[in-house]
Amino acid sequence: MNKQEKEELKKIGVKNIIDLALLLPKSFDDLSLSEFPNEGENTAEIECKGYFLNRSMLNVNVFCITWQKDIKIVVFNAKPWHYSMFKAGKKMFIHGKATKFGNMWQFVNPKVVTKVGYILPRYKLSIKDNIVQNTIKKYLNFNNLTKEGLNENEANLLLDIHKSDKESVNLLSKLETDNEYLNTLKFIEIFNYLKKLSRKKLIHPAKKVAVNSIDDWIETLPFKPTKDQINALEDIKKDFLGNVAKRRVVMGDVGSGKTLVMLGASLMIYPSVSILMAPTSILAEQIYNEAKKLLPNYINVMLVKSGDKKIDFKGVNLIIGTHVLLYQNLPKANLIMVDEQHRFGSNQREKINLLTKDGEYLSHYIQFSATPIPRTLTLIESELVSFSFLKQMPFKKEIQTIILQSSGFSELISHMKDEIKKGKQAIVVYPLVEESEVSEYQSLNEGKDYWFKNFENVFLTHGKDKEKEEILKEFKDKGDILLTTTVVEVGISLPRLSIIVIVGAERMGLATLHQLRGRVGRVGGKGWCYLFTKLKNPPDRLKEFTKTLDGFKVAQIDLKNRQSGDLLDGTVQHGATFKFYDYEEDITLIAKRRLAKYKI
Repeated sequence: MNKQEKEELKKIGVKNIIDLALLLPKSFDDLSLSEFPNEGENTAEIECKGYFLNRSMLNVNVFCITWQKDIKIVVFNAKPWHYSMFKAGKKMFIHGKATKFGNMWQFVNPKVVTKVGYILPRYKLSIKDNIVQNTIKKYLNFNNLTKEGLNENEANLLLDIHKSDKESVNLLSKLETDNEYLNTLKFIEIFNYLKKLSRKKLIHPAKKVAVNSIDDWIETLPFKPTKDQINALEDIKKDFLGNVAKRRVVMGDVGSGKTLVMLGASLMIYPSVSILMAPTSILAEQIYNEAKKLLPNYINVMLVKSGDKKIDFKGVNLIIGTHVLLYQNLPKANLIMVDEQHRFGSNQREKINLLTKDGEYLSHYIQFSATPIPRTLTLIESELVSFSFLKQMPFKKEIQTIILQSSGFSELISHMKDEIKKGKQAIVVYPLVEESEVSEYQSLNEGKDYWFKNFENVFLTHGKDKEKEEILKEFKDKGDILLTTTVVEVGISLPRLSIIVIVGAERMGLATLHQLRGRVGRVGGKGWCYLFTKLKNPPDRLKEFTKTLDGFKVAQIDLKNRQSGDLLDGTVQHGATFKFYDYEEDITLIAKRRLAKYKI
């Protein structure tokens, strides 16, 4: 394939031969002469007899040579060239939709065609159909497709669709109704995707490191770790024992105990250096305090704060900080940990990896996430990273999720007052800080007066507030109600928080709602999450959300409603990636098995 062809195809996302084969026509123009007239697309030879105007419609009287009868052509909004095109005595071939009007057949706005007897594919892409068609004819063949790992049936199905004959037209129409054909295309699509994903997995050597047993430390903890926490630490231990720099995602809901796994991982490779990057200074400080409380005294832990300059890291075993770490002269490290990794851009995540690189050696890299993804997406992403899951909770959560409408507001206020009397706290999350003409909900600034008037110890902060971290700390100790935006989605642990009210809940993704709900009941006990909406009929996804606390089930509901983004080019975002494949787990597993065999 020459450079120009590659550039043209790159514009439409074609990077390999299967990508090209999956460029299926949206439709076909069948330019075979229609022996008999019929309702639908027809191609016929005609001779014009004359025309007349009826308002803006050009009416052409025609003798159809193919059908041997008089017919009519109607052209809406005729241009000057139409008059010369359809002059009396001119013969031509036309293609278009034929309908019967009274006793006469007519074509409306037909195309004049120069070639007949062909079936032309229509792709509706940003590059011309003939370029796509010529490239497919040039490069698409059985040998090339089977070389890429497709079997005989899969390769032949794609080739048959691209033949541009009567069988192709028939096959394309069957794709929506024939499960066998559709499942074949789903398989081809996810197999191709997994192949491309696996090629992005870069293998780097890791320095050999002595791995300590942490069994005695676990016995001394003031609580018993969950089985999932122990299993995650075992996974990490196996990573350390290898000589390849591993990338692992430890995934678990808010409150599932990710901090313990971070601390255990750093202890395993003592005295080697571990670095932990958190998205906020509050979170970094919380992890630091837990480290000082739970790790043995001989572990030298350092908290790096914003504004710290020219730090001496000599003798430090565990370095904890925010993105401020990216601007430090960090020591060579054997382990990088990133908490709430989706809060950092891919460039930031890569920068900390490169800052700690030691010659050809890279650090082991663990990402922690409280936003679970469904099992099928995990199967797909596992071509790039390994996964550990924290599904068990150290504390039993008894959280009720309630859809709240205006009629239930007074009941909510009574409930909040009762909880505050018991020493509990509440958060009210607004969708916006300032008033907006396009929002039917009050903003934070519009709603604050009510709360300040009716409650004591009310605190207010939001994302752009420079003092937000100090306000959150003060609220933790002294507050009853916090008015805020989604700034609390990731942040401070509030053990006394029992109620969260989310205003305009239907405007947020379920992952965000789940993160916000996770602020409640961090150390067990009863909690309530109110989803306030002005909609008379709340969407089904909100109703489904109220029925489960399982983040993985929430992610499945979210995927069903939103579709995934492109895992190859970024994190999972809104917008579908696939044309045919719909996250079927069975198809994914078969594709993974084929890929493993194909790699051998």
